Amino acid sequence: MSITFRTVGIVGSGAWGTALGETLVRAGRKVRIYARNPGIVAEINQNHSNSSYLPNCPLDPRLVATSDLAGVAGADAVLMVAPAQHTRAVATDLGKSLKPGTPVVLCSKGIEQTTGKLLADVIGEVLPQAVPAVLSGPSFADDVVRGLPVAVTLAAADQALGRALAEAVGYRNFRVYWNDDLVGVQLGGAVKNVLAIAAGILDGKKLGASAHAALVTRGFAELRRFGLAFGARAETLAGLSGLGDLLLTCGSAQSRNMSLGRALGQGLALQDILAGRRTVSEGVYTAHAVARIARERALDMPISTAVAAIVGGKLSVDEAIEALLTRPFKAED
Repeated sequence: MSITFRTVGIVGSGAWGTALGETLVRAGRKVRIYARNPGIVAEINQNHSNSSYLPNCPLDPRLVATSDLAGVAGADAVLMVAPAQHTRAVATDLGKSLKPGTPVVLCSKGIEQTTGKLLADVIGEVLPQAVPAVLSGPSFADDVVRGLPVAVTLAAADQALGRALAEAVGYRNFRVYWNDDLVGVQLGGAVKNVLAIAAGILDGKKLGASAHAALVTRGFAELRRFGLAFGARAETLAGLSGLGDLLLTCGSAQSRNMSLGRALGQGLALQDILAGRRTVSEGVYTAHAVARIARERALDMPISTAVAAIVGGKLSVDEAIEALLTRPFKAED
């Protein structure tokens, strides 16, 4: 029997949640997006825009917003686009109304800082009635909402479910590939945010394109090493949700994490950078979890550890760079 998803709920009305809502409407789904802010609900429903997060991007009138989480929970599938560090709390509230067997597709990229757990494991704890899936890949919300071509990966343990979700979410300009490697798809998106901060720092310090290429290459070695330690598949890490997302996020100022790193490299204080932003740079929080896990598992993650030390106030940018440059020479793995 085929699996179909006619209605989709989205939890989170930031740039990415709104862009996914627009995509799903284009794909022919009936979409309802949850926002805590009544102003955003009114603007989406009345003006068909979300100027706080996606200025100058008109939205399809068929995209409906609500402040009723229960209404979103009743959909055939739910996309969880809350910030990674708030996923547990939001999912707990969602669970009060979620039907058993409902797919919950994680669309945020991060590792829970307090526990070091992947978000699918968090969902498994607080939403045992849900079926977790993961959507990730090289995609800027602004590109997606404008209908520019994008390709991403959707992972679900059941391949038939993964295919059905991919067909429900995707359309001509939003290509969705599916697999069953939830761990690999999650870790690629999480670790690349940390590495993007490092790439931004190099850019802010004007250390050159050669240094950037070296950092991205050695950063991918760290991402791969970390993922394999968790049981991720090498081909997933080398795919859209791993290497693809790393290349995008480390190569454009549109990236929230890279732009944050650039500001750090230019000498701004982290608290000042964060205070001036509406959006969340997940790499700041994921860095601490990655560094802690790397230390516990004896994984060589010098770039990620350096980022954690910088955002944690333990090293200055210059000290961290000096520590990386003076590491002993070694064979390339």
